[in-house]
Amino acid sequence: SNTAGIPMIKFLEQIGEKGGVAFNLTKKMPFGSGLGSSAASAVAGAFAINELFSRPFARKELLPFALEGEKFASKSVHADNVAPSLLGGFVLARGHEPFDIVSIPCPDELRIVLVYPHVEINTSEARKIIPKEIPLKKAIQQWGNVAGLVAGMSSNDFELIGRSIEDLIVEPHRAKLIPNFYEMRTAAIAAGALGFSISGSGPTCFALTYNTYVAENIATALSDVMNKAQIEHTIYHSRINKIGPKVIS
Repeated sequence: SNTAGIPMIKFLEQIGEKGGVAFNLTKKMPFGSGLGSSAASAVAGAFAINELFSRPFARKELLPFALEGEKFASKSVHADNVAPSLLGGFVLARGHEPFDIVSIPCPDELRIVLVYPHVEINTSEARKIIPKEIPLKKAIQQWGNVAGLVAGMSSNDFELIGRSIEDLIVEPHRAKLIPNFYEMRTAAIAAGALGFSISGSGPTCFALTYNTYVAENIATALSDVMNKAQIEHTIYHSRINKIGPKVIS
């Protein structure tokens, strides 16, 4: 009953292995943070056991195993977190029936800043507040943003990336669950962020920018907002991981 263990069980069944494995999971990602914690574990499990058995499957072929772990955690099958965690970089989950996963190139200069307020948001509860129907005008605008983001990533057009980081459907509803969301967004943009929005179900939020110096300024600006509101938080900033998981020892 573990999101890392379930992919391993499915893997062993697939290769006809009757034995089992023992593993230790050291996890530095908080639960209910919007950082894709369950997907990270599921991918780690699938990737690790594939390495242990001398890689009988290509990386992309591990997706079905990892999805079994994510399915257990979220009670639904979606590759939105699992696929980029496994493949690295930006990934378009174009379809789920059947799965159609497309890797999207992104500029080498791109940096991401994450602010994790230490409050927990239940994913299932966050889903309930999303409207079941979307007005056509709003849907057309959002489709344009999705296409713009893909085009901006592919063409290294930072201005287009920034214009396209606009969530008209989910963000207006989930923002109310995140303390000082709009204050953080204003501060991030003023510090040079291309755009600012919610990571997963929240409360973690992300900003994208084009170099490390600006990323550090954004991190400071976000921390200032959280400190002023006396909200405990953690800030991360890094390059985009384009390779996914790797063996480190």
